[in-house]
Amino acid sequence: MTSATRDLRRYLPYLLAALSMIGPFSIDAIFPGFPDIGHDFGVGEVALQQLLSVYLLAYAVMSLFHGALSDAYGRKPVIVVGMAIYAVASVGAAMAPSFAFLLGCRIVQGMCGGAGIVIGRAVVRDTMQGEEAQRMMSKVMMIFGIAPAIAPIIGAWLLGIDGWRGIFWALAAFTVALTVSVARLLVESHPKEKRTVFRPRPLMHGYLTILRDLPFWPLAIASSINFAGLFLYIASAPQLIRDLLHLGADGFPWLFVPVVSGMVFGAFVSGRVAGRASAARTVNWGYAAMLSSCALNLILALTLDHPRVPWSTLPLALYGCGVQLAFPTLTLLLLDRFPEQRGGVSSVQAFGSLIFTAIVAGVLSPALSGSMLTLAIGTTVMCLIGLGAWLTYGTLERRRLARTQAAAASSVVSQIERNEPG
Repeated sequence: MTSATRDLRRYLPYLLAALSMIGPFSIDAIFPGFPDIGHDFGVGEVALQQLLSVYLLAYAVMSLFHGALSDAYGRKPVIVVGMAIYAVASVGAAMAPSFAFLLGCRIVQGMCGGAGIVIGRAVVRDTMQGEEAQRMMSKVMMIFGIAPAIAPIIGAWLLGIDGWRGIFWALAAFTVALTVSVARLLVESHPKEKRTVFRPRPLMHGYLTILRDLPFWPLAIASSINFAGLFLYIASAPQLIRDLLHLGADGFPWLFVPVVSGMVFGAFVSGRVAGRASAARTVNWGYAAMLSSCALNLILALTLDHPRVPWSTLPLALYGCGVQLAFPTLTLLLLDRFPEQRGGVSSVQAFGSLIFTAIVAGVLSPALSGSMLTLAIGTTVMCLIGLGAWLTYGTLERRRLARTQAAAASSVVSQIERNEPG
């Protein structure tokens, strides 16, 4: 093993986990600052929700290009440039003179914030195979899972130092440090001889090729909507904490600690069973956990006289565990469908996932965050859609295997007939 490879293996999980944290910090850390932002700029809850929606939409659209850019120019340069621009946008947000300017900075943050996580999945598959790749993906997701829990806590703490602007100054400082770390420590995993040309027509042709692949769709839907079901609670955090649970800015851990604890445990289990349990069994365990959580949420919402901690949020630990049990395997199955276009596949997957989460943040969360029952129903419906997609993929794979076996048997018969005398 070369020195470069040793360096890559040594730093990769920590760099990718830190890059993955950009998303949760960009979303969750600003929640405690919503009331102050609304007061400073004279805007209401609906406008404040757009700080999340515009970020996610920009993230989704640009995610279509991150992977393709990394296929053309290399993984490392695209990540470094993306993080540097994100840092500049964070400085702009911290100094925003108006709400419209702040929204513009959030759009730029969204355009760059996904570079790390989108390209990072391709980096894992560039360098590792089989159970090793699943363990690495699980390790990254386990470290990444801490971010949603600590982000609102740090955001609330920063409010006491420099108000909501301090949150964006902290994001800028974190991203500057991350940009320097990636530039120094990440080893390029996509050599020049394997790179493609970045042109609109080949890019669109590649995406069309991916989208024409029938098994891609159920895998992409399952991996995206599973997290969207959990994200419904995350996006509804300000209303859930303040209006339903009647807690203050220091009450966010009641939601995020169970969620993250479950996600970390699920990622840990996924890494431990890599190579021991089949892909289908791992994903099935994930859905068993998610459906159990949905059932508990529905029962508690119907039986408790009013929402209360910890019971109203504790079942989310089980849902988070299920999401992380299934996600690494679903992602690897997706990437393996197009080994020469892993960056592009990762981009399409990220785009679909972010479209789901943007719809959740901009439409479903405002509509369903009025009660714990409507939140539970919304998550249950999304979980069932994900399960249906996963079962559809299994059906398609069984049919493909049957056709392959039939073709092989036919080939053997034909060969025997040709070899028979006379």
